[in-house]
Amino acid sequence: MSFGGHGDPAAQRPASRPSAQPTSYGTPSSAQPQYAQQPQYVQPQSYPQTASTPISPVYGSVLAQRPEHHGAVAYDAYTPPAPVQAVPALPVPSAKGRHASVWAFGVLGFVLLGLIAYFVWALGPAASMIGMVLALVPLTIVFFGVFFIDRWEPEPRSLVAFAIAWGAIASIGLALLVDLLLTLLVGERSSDLAAVIQAPIVEESAKGLGVFLIFLMARRTFDGPVDGIVYGALVGAGFAFTENIQYFAISLIEGGAPDLTVTFVLRGLMSPFAHAMFTSVTGFAIGLAARRGASAARALGFGAVGLLGAMALHALWNGSSMIGNFFVLYFVLQVPLFIGFIVAVILLRKEEARLTYARLGDYAAAGWFTPQEVSMLATPAGRRAGLQWASGLRGDRRPIMRGFIKDATTLASVRQRIITGRDPLAAQDEQALLHRTHAARDALLAL
Repeated sequence: MSFGGHGDPAAQRPASRPSAQPTSYGTPSSAQPQYAQQPQYVQPQSYPQTASTPISPVYGSVLAQRPEHHGAVAYDAYTPPAPVQAVPALPVPSAKGRHASVWAFGVLGFVLLGLIAYFVWALGPAASMIGMVLALVPLTIVFFGVFFIDRWEPEPRSLVAFAIAWGAIASIGLALLVDLLLTLLVGERSSDLAAVIQAPIVEESAKGLGVFLIFLMARRTFDGPVDGIVYGALVGAGFAFTENIQYFAISLIEGGAPDLTVTFVLRGLMSPFAHAMFTSVTGFAIGLAARRGASAARALGFGAVGLLGAMALHALWNGSSMIGNFFVLYFVLQVPLFIGFIVAVILLRKEEARLTYARLGDYAAAGWFTPQEVSMLATPAGRRAGLQWASGLRGDRRPIMRGFIKDATTLASVRQRIITGRDPLAAQDEQALLHRTHAARDALLAL
């Protein structure tokens, strides 16, 4: 029995400060974290004017131009400091609205038991196990692709796990249930009709529901279109994983190893990103709503528009396998679609980096960071330079630098939420992250 699926055979720095003015961070107040010594800054002799300007490969050489920092004396060459102890008891941003519900995982676990029973009954344990092992290959390919997209500001692990689980368990369960109900109501249906109409509508609706649930559960970490694409792609990857188990198992049962090989190549190697790409359209639309601080109702409306696009892409993908030569249409139609998807993701990542640069620039204008630090924290080249410098310190301080980069990136997102006014806990997170970034700088520069 088929429950749908494929019908195929098997940032530059802004020229001026943003108009939104940051609150005052230059001088501690009772509402701000208190430090033993407030960092002092002086205007460096020279620094990059844009995020694309080459950055000094040695972060320490920039800091050496700041003799006032923490009362240190001026020196001609930066000497790597001695190892320091881990910074204890740093404040952390509020976890509320940032993680998947334990109850949601409990429900998915219950549905998973039913799916396992179905596959064992319908396909047999041996074929199901072989199908599962082979289905791990395209899942791994997609996961690493999504990991590359999500490197700039990684999503919480619990949400990553929930997205994959929703696609692999709940979306499949809903598709199976609808297929069963339609069979009981109208009887057997044309496979072509199911592939071009039923599969796109039912499957994309089930997957899109998962992305919307993530928005509802963890909207404080759902910051924009890139996040939506990440969650949508993970849900789609999970769905494709379970669907591939069925396709691979049926191919093995009906045609043996030769049919299984063909199906694996077509589905596992030639089109592993298909479902991820479809559902990413829904995620992109919900991400746009999240960036604008939309309510749940408005986000649902945005998601519905994106869902129509996901259904259209899914129907086009499935339908292209039924007309003409599959391989010709694959390279003429499907490959260009995938390339366009990659280009769109790259452009969105650049916009995310530009926004990070702009928001950290707000804090630099108030004295919390130097312009060089903004370039180091908010540009790919700067991050590489900072990590290279940290690796040369005694004791290898790259973990501290990674924490510095991660907290600063999160701080930029928090700043954006403050500007839009969509997060009542953002101010609390801001104070914790300012404390953490200050402590990280202390740890990197400790003598």
